[in-house]
Amino acid sequence: MEKLPMTAAGYAALEEELKRRQQVDRQRIIAQIAEARSHGDLSENAEYHAAKEAQSLNEGRIAELEDKIARADVIDVSKLSGKTVKFGAHVTLVDEDTEEEKQYQIVGESEADVKSGKVSITSPVARALIGKTIGDTVEVNTPGGGKSYEILKVAFK
Repeated sequence: MEKLPMTAAGYAALEEELKRRQQVDRQRIIAQIAEARSHGDLSENAEYHAAKEAQSLNEGRIAELEDKIARADVIDVSKLSGKTVKFGAHVTLVDEDTEEEKQYQIVGESEADVKSGKVSITSPVARALIGKTIGDTVEVNTPGGGKSYEILKVAFK
């Protein structure tokens, strides 16, 4: 069973979603199914079929969350240090073409959100950064073409 690296915040978010889906969403969907059943003939009851589909999707996501939580390898980023980029690092980069600064944190796949500056450990950016240090230049192959970045800062918060 392959472990999934993630931060404590990512683990907590998975647990919160699992709890909500099990304790809130599941009960709401069961009530919707019961309400739809009370309307009679199930073969032509769109509400019933929609509620059953919602139940199937919710139960599938619950199983997926339980699997991720069971395989989680929670890494306490606050205990990490150094100048080398590794999992959990907050990295400040400068685009060598546009001089634009960007900040990323390298996190697990399930907690990646580029808009909030969190990139997956398996992303092209993270793979290019891992093992590099302050002052290094990295080449990243992106869908829009190659980009060149210089690492300005590495921090663990």
